Amino acid sequence: MDRVVQKTLDMDLPWDWPCGVAYYGVARAWEATGRQGYLEALRTRVDEHIALGLPAWTVNTCAMGHCLLTLFAETGAEMYREILESKLDYLRRTAPRFGDGVLQHTVSIRNDFPEQAWADTLFMAGYFMLRAGVLLEDAGLVADALNQFYWHIEYLHDKASGLWYHAYNQIEKGHMSGFFWGRGNAWAAYTMSRVRGLLPQHYLYPSFLHVDCSLRDQLTALKRLQREDGLWGTILDDEESYGEVSATAGIGAAMVLNRNPLHTRCAQRALEAVLANIGNDGRVQNVSGGTAVMRDRESYRNVPRDWTQGWGQGLALAQLAAVLGSGGEGAAAR
Repeated sequence: MDRVVQKTLDMDLPWDWPCGVAYYGVARAWEATGRQGYLEALRTRVDEHIALGLPAWTVNTCAMGHCLLTLFAETGAEMYREILESKLDYLRRTAPRFGDGVLQHTVSIRNDFPEQAWADTLFMAGYFMLRAGVLLEDAGLVADALNQFYWHIEYLHDKASGLWYHAYNQIEKGHMSGFFWGRGNAWAAYTMSRVRGLLPQHYLYPSFLHVDCSLRDQLTALKRLQREDGLWGTILDDEESYGEVSATAGIGAAMVLNRNPLHTRCAQRALEAVLANIGNDGRVQNVSGGTAVMRDRESYRNVPRDWTQGWGQGLALAQLAAVLGSGGEGAAAR
């Protein structure tokens, strides 16, 4: 964990979703170990970003809200709260939505993907909103976040297979290329696995039952698709697609956090597979590059996996933190 944290913080990642996932992982590492140096180094990096000036908000840039939640909860610094409120105001009032208030996935200030729901949005925005709603005791924000989970489940969870599609296009009423992308399933599984521990009296929210049952069926399906080497494929049901480490880390973490004893062996094999892909310099290897909803199977198979990626670092740290037992979210909306 020390090596992965150091490598992560040494990366010059701008204020966007790769940095958001990476720094989320560092925050989780601090929560799991109590090593104050992790938190201090994270705060230094975040403060450097703030001093340089921040970009316009999108769904993806809101991923940086995760580390701000941790820093605000631990320091009480008003600067962090102000940026958090700005991100939340964007998500509630300005971010493009469709249907029953579903957040459209956006990666820039342009209308990137009209009326499209992506699994990625649950980590970048939905889970962030839920964490913020609990921390700030904002019932409306909690309700909005749970609404995001509900509709992403409705649009993306294939009840026949138990797996999640990469995305849904409301205009065309379909799943575009229609593949079960590995990291997309990790975004879904990991964020759903956090809801129970985060949401006080979760059993009083009818929408939580959708989250709980979707996660149950998804992890059951994923158990049967884990490969001999412990990895999951970048296309889950395609034996010719390569094993992908960020997907494996996110799914493995979800299995640990969900605490189904029937998934213990899968979670252990996923941990061993990820550890085998961490270099001596802390680089998490064999992580696929940023992946749009690709046109065909071959395009997913050919997304490069040669480079260090913020999301690979962050999801690996989230998995290690889950294994070390950070467990519940606590007062810091962890």
